[in-house]
Amino acid sequence: MNPARSSALHQRNRLLLRTAAQSRRALTTSIPVASPSSSLPSSGHGHGHGKAFNSSLAVESIARSDPAEFATINQFETSQMFPAPISPIKQHEKLVQSGVLRSDDHQIRIVGKLQRFWEQVLKYNPPPIPETRTSDSLMSRLFSRAPPVPGTAPASAPKGLYLYGDVGTGKTMLMDLFYQTLPPSITRKRRVHFHAFMIDAHKRIHATKLLMGHSGGDPIGPVARDLAKEAYVLCFDEFQVTDIADAMILRRLLEGLMNHGVVCVITSNRHPDDLYKNGIQRSSFIPAIELLKSHFEVTDLDSGTDYRRIPRALSHVYYHPLTPENKAEIDKIFNSLTCPTPTAALQDPVIENRPITTWGRTLRVPLSTSKVARFSFEEICGRPLSAADYLEVTKQFGTLFITDVPKMGMDRKDMARRFITFIDACYESKASSRLAQTRIFVSSEVPIYQIFSDDSAGSGNGISDHMRSVMDDLGLSPEVVGSSSMFSGDEEIFAFARACSRLVQMGSREWAETASQ
Repeated sequence: MNPARSSALHQRNRLLLRTAAQSRRALTTSIPVASPSSSLPSSGHGHGHGKAFNSSLAVESIARSDPAEFATINQFETSQMFPAPISPIKQHEKLVQSGVLRSDDHQIRIVGKLQRFWEQVLKYNPPPIPETRTSDSLMSRLFSRAPPVPGTAPASAPKGLYLYGDVGTGKTMLMDLFYQTLPPSITRKRRVHFHAFMIDAHKRIHATKLLMGHSGGDPIGPVARDLAKEAYVLCFDEFQVTDIADAMILRRLLEGLMNHGVVCVITSNRHPDDLYKNGIQRSSFIPAIELLKSHFEVTDLDSGTDYRRIPRALSHVYYHPLTPENKAEIDKIFNSLTCPTPTAALQDPVIENRPITTWGRTLRVPLSTSKVARFSFEEICGRPLSAADYLEVTKQFGTLFITDVPKMGMDRKDMARRFITFIDACYESKASSRLAQTRIFVSSEVPIYQIFSDDSAGSGNGISDHMRSVMDDLGLSPEVVGSSSMFSGDEEIFAFARACSRLVQMGSREWAETASQ
């Protein structure tokens, strides 16, 4: 067994043994059921617990014998499940008052647009999605027809929002403000990073082609229908098109979604006219651009304020160097999150080598509960894992520990690239069904912002003009993160600088507080 893993389990077991007696008492304690005389809360007043029932049969008995009382119970339960939603404007005001956000007139105007769209979505009734026939009989396949595909978007569908602007203009925050204030009654909703969405779309298209077999057909229509059935409110973060495979299917996919009544909020670094610029066969992508411009309100977020440059209070989530003291601190935090109480530790124990599956492959998680996972750097970046693997990890676990991150040079370039991909997946983890961000704890050989830097890090010497420009755009100082000759191409340099920027943001107290919600 990995020595670090053995040490963490040993400390955790000692903690469990010290409280074993409390654990047994907790397991033998019975929870009383409210008596039939327990009173229900009166209409609109009080916060009583209401009646507790031992089984669904008791509920059915109440429904038959006293319909009025059952209706009162049902109304109370519904009000608890779906409380009155808070609007984007009200939530923005709360965040400003609490000091999480700073008041900005331009941003308030954008929130006003989100508010209007939010109100329209609440009143919107999407059209029903036609069911597909699943019969495999020869006669069914010969004579049945596929469900009719709508030719246009429903007239009642509100126009979507396309928010674009440079890094640091608050695009993601604004989109999340909209998504997180959607009421629980809207269950068919999805917030996803565009890269993750396209991975999912290509996976579905491939599976649909296999189902269609030799008879062929266009797989994009069925995929659009299935996606629309799952969510009629879609939020795409960081919409960008750099891949010809994406460019060739995007117009038909977006058109299919909208024709099935899907409405969207999109964030991007680029105006629609600038998407896929200089791309191969760009003329084939022009209809997608026209679709975005005609079905979305395109809004420029640039206001002159770079929100990432606003100083942030740091949270203690990064530990360096790799000393016994820092290792003990990481172990202590891991134990406190995985074993908060004896009962919790028994209900959700730490499991070794938990399997998770992505793209038909099995990935083993060294140490994990259902919500917290722990990897060494070698375990998460020393294997040939992809963006899809890392996205699945962040989808499964809200808190991640990465230990023993080394300083990386040219001899570890592949591992450095994987670590950047992993950091991007953590940052983009709001694409999953969880609303909170991924919280990370990292132990590293050098300060986490300098793991990619050359030995001259801190001097700012030898940095190319292009890298200096990119780092300046992201609000980074070469004196803090250094520079790296490991990355040379434009996209590599941007990915390196963006990863450093995201590590800074994910180490802030604001991020930690949001992630812990």
